[in-house]
Amino acid sequence: MFSNLHELIAGTELWPHFVRNRVEQFEARFSLVEVLPSPSLFLQGMEGSRLPIAIAHGEGRAEFRAEADAAAALEAGVVALRFVDHFGQPAERYPANPNGSPSGITGLTSRDGRFTILMPHPERVFRTVQHSWHPESWGKDGPWLRLFRNARRWLE
Repeated sequence: MFSNLHELIAGTELWPHFVRNRVEQFEARFSLVEVLPSPSLFLQGMEGSRLPIAIAHGEGRAEFRAEADAAAALEAGVVALRFVDHFGQPAERYPANPNGSPSGITGLTSRDGRFTILMPHPERVFRTVQHSWHPESWGKDGPWLRLFRNARRWLE
């Protein structure tokens, strides 16, 4: 929804619209994403993390107005999340990139970091019991819980 309202949100001129997945089907599974350095208040302190995340969408492909806009968004530092393959490289192909977005882009933020849009679902995997496997060092809280703690800290 926010991607369609980007004209009302300052600092989102590089945001894409999200359209039907290139594979023409609903995808519901785990994928691997990398958190990129960005001003997103939600993702502070998570930069460089490569984490499993739930996906559940049929319309998650980032469609930019111009082909060069995806590179411009990466260069401007407003790309917050991207799908990566098992080597940690940006995922360009299915199944590592479940929707076909350029450069694996799946999450963006406004230039001031107050608005963040993403197509994966961190709210579905914020506890370790929601993962099929996790290292014991995670304890009860999954790494995506930090996103919600960051939001709460910003409000205080």
